[in-house]
Amino acid sequence: MQEPPLHILNNIFGYSEFRGQQEEIVGSAINGEDCLVIMPTGGGKSLCYQIPALARKGMGIVVSPLIALMEDQVTTLQQLGINAAYLNSTLTREEKSNLAQAINHGDIDILYIAPERLLQSNTLNWLSTKDISLIAIDEAHCVSQWGHDFRADYLGLHQLKEVFPNTPRIALTATANQEHQNEIVDRLELSAPKRFVSSFDRPNIHYSVQPKKNARTQLIQFLKARRQQAGIVYCLSRKKVESTAEWLRKQGINALPYHAGLDTSIRADNLKVFLQEDAVVMVATIAFGMGIDKPDVRFVCHLDLPKSIEAYYQETGRAGRDGNPADAWMVYGLNDVVQLRQMVDQSNASEEHKRNERSKLDSLLGWCEVTNCRRTALLNYFGESVEANCGNCDTCTTPPPKWDATEPAQKLMSNIVRTGQRFGVVYNLEVLRGKKTDKVLQYGHEKLSTFGIGKDVPEDTWRSILRQLIVQGFISVDINNYGALQLTEKSRPILRGESQLFLRKDLKEDIEKKGYRKSSVSDNDRELWNALRQCRASLSQSLNIAPYQVFHDATLMEMMEEKPKDKFEMLQLNGMGEKKFERFGPQFMDVIAKFR
Repeated sequence: MQEPPLHILNNIFGYSEFRGQQEEIVGSAINGEDCLVIMPTGGGKSLCYQIPALARKGMGIVVSPLIALMEDQVTTLQQLGINAAYLNSTLTREEKSNLAQAINHGDIDILYIAPERLLQSNTLNWLSTKDISLIAIDEAHCVSQWGHDFRADYLGLHQLKEVFPNTPRIALTATANQEHQNEIVDRLELSAPKRFVSSFDRPNIHYSVQPKKNARTQLIQFLKARRQQAGIVYCLSRKKVESTAEWLRKQGINALPYHAGLDTSIRADNLKVFLQEDAVVMVATIAFGMGIDKPDVRFVCHLDLPKSIEAYYQETGRAGRDGNPADAWMVYGLNDVVQLRQMVDQSNASEEHKRNERSKLDSLLGWCEVTNCRRTALLNYFGESVEANCGNCDTCTTPPPKWDATEPAQKLMSNIVRTGQRFGVVYNLEVLRGKKTDKVLQYGHEKLSTFGIGKDVPEDTWRSILRQLIVQGFISVDINNYGALQLTEKSRPILRGESQLFLRKDLKEDIEKKGYRKSSVSDNDRELWNALRQCRASLSQSLNIAPYQVFHDATLMEMMEEKPKDKFEMLQLNGMGEKKFERFGPQFMDVIAKFR
């Protein structure tokens, strides 16, 4: 008999109720429907496929792009008493043989596997003879060739429809706008999938962006009040990762490097330290990202610009997965822009792909320069309309200086209209600044009333105006039409002179965050809090697992506040299932008893 999903949620995972759209997603998957799930990091995506995989007959398959991701999730599931396993290149021949026997005997509930291994003909043929309850394709944005983290191995996953025709497939990712969502559905050949798009908002994250002056000095100033916290610092190059980690260690910060060029064993050791110890800072390239399930990462810093808003959102999503306050802090400068543009221009990609990458970079730069609520602009980029300011970003807490850009914006908008809304950034600026290039003369646009009306404004200023107009939704970029600039309905009041437009004035002004959030642990409870953490640390060390795989901070916080006296009260805590209580409950009750 099929076990009710709420019973699985309560007894195994230790949560009293579903969050957001989880229950509807789980129900659709259990009913055999394909699903596309867009849910922010920390929103509970894993439960959306883990519970249906357990509720339906057979073994669930989870397609995962990174070894670190699958190993971490399998360990977490095993602590809950779930027979989970992974099949990847780290297994010995004997381990693979034992796993195959377990699968043949029906002893595995959920199997994590990389796309390239799953798509091997012998693997597909073998698994096609088994009862497969569900196939989850995690990090599904990797299938999008226009996305920020495309992986060619994902393109073959459309075969799963033919090999497992009666098995529901659920594609999940934290980042995908409407265009990318359609591409995921098409490339994976999902069958009339139900689409579940949650809010992209991470209200617990404070967003802050500063112009780069002295990046290291700015970073150490930011870290000054966070020396007892875990965090990630992203750098663009491997060389910078290693030099920054070394410099931070000299400043007394426990920092480790991580990039694809490091020896595999060193990377694995550094990752283990980061996951299992407190107050470790990982300095990394984007090779370090997906699969980092550590819930108590309190900050993510960018010392260099990422390539796009999608990449930025994905990387900052590593912070505050437990729902507690966290920071996304970034510094950027002109050199970042030049370096990233050079990387795009010098790549072997098609011109169409290069245009797409340039457009994404310009959108990110525009977001860096916004004067209104930074969170609102970020959500608008992903197609989520939000009107109210968040009060939890730098532009809300310390509003930047603005200038009245109505007139130059009108000139720019008018030029876009008069040139037919079919040209990109460079051409529009050439006309505005009165440059008689061959192309301008070819179209006769030197005769337009807008020709040369912007020659008194520096090109960098025009680009700043344009980027801000794009990110605020006054102008759109048609990627499929050579990056043509087009006015949106929102631009009409500006163009007609019915409303004013104010933009960021001075990009070199520092935007400092006022104050720091204090710990939510009171002085009276601090001794108990430390004792609970020490108990967790001892258990995690003895079992060679990460502390959060024993209990998340949020569960310890509830223990500290509620001080449960018996099993019944312990089971009321979020994250405390039957198996978790059997394994760890008595030890923590002993600690609490000493403080009651």
